[in-house]
Amino acid sequence: MAIITISRELAALGDETARELAGQLGYHFIERSSLEEKMKARGIDETKLEKFDEKKPSLLNSLSKDKDDYLYFLKASVFEEAEQGNCIFIGRGAGMILKGVPGVLPVFLTAPEEIRIERVKSYFHCDERHARQIIEQADDDREGYYRYFFNIDWKDASNYYLTLNTGCLHPGLCASLIKSMKDKIISVEDEKHNIVRIRELSLAHEIKHHILAEREIAIQFLEAEVTGNKIYLYGAASSQILVESAVSAVRETFFGGKDSPDYTIKSEIQVVQEYNVMP
Repeated sequence: MAIITISRELAALGDETARELAGQLGYHFIERSSLEEKMKARGIDETKLEKFDEKKPSLLNSLSKDKDDYLYFLKASVFEEAEQGNCIFIGRGAGMILKGVPGVLPVFLTAPEEIRIERVKSYFHCDERHARQIIEQADDDREGYYRYFFNIDWKDASNYYLTLNTGCLHPGLCASLIKSMKDKIISVEDEKHNIVRIRELSLAHEIKHHILAEREIAIQFLEAEVTGNKIYLYGAASSQILVESAVSAVRETFFGGKDSPDYTIKSEIQVVQEYNVMP
């Protein structure tokens, strides 16, 4: 089982390449609308999608709780789709969400500005000035989105295994090159470990959200990690009671209130007396 994530500039033929690749590999292409429907089904408000979906957050939006909700629903939906395996994501930071997972191939598509301008003119039936404005806005939004949510330079080639110039490469050829690389660098062993690691990341994500958002237990800087049969909780709390509440919340919600024969919960949360975070 393998997963391909495609990041792309506007008018770099991302959707066209993804569809060609899906046809060549027999993979499921997870389009924007499909991922959005997953997020809505999980409960996200459509206005939050409008605020944050591949957009640079405004100062006000960046300080609101809505950003945490957006990222939670996004990651949860990506993990849900990824667990099905053999799929292609486009945009939304999926490559960063699945970074380091065995069997994931991140790709970036680019094209020269003059070619992108001509394509945008054709797409939107506009003049060159307007096309340039559309491209500049799209690039600024995506750069801000990736910087804000994932703290990376969106166009930095080191974030990807493969970068392709669709100014001179047809989507069918791009798809063939991606397929060839996938066949060469993703081993059978990688594919076996893929689903295991995704399930670990998904469980850790749900645990963190449950403790903070659903139980509202005040663990500062909380992180959850699942490795094999061990669940680790990290962070800081003002009392041992809060630590025990967090551990109990995991046990009750995910394991029916009992000690699980399959998982061991280990708390690495530090108790710091009089611990407060300044607003």
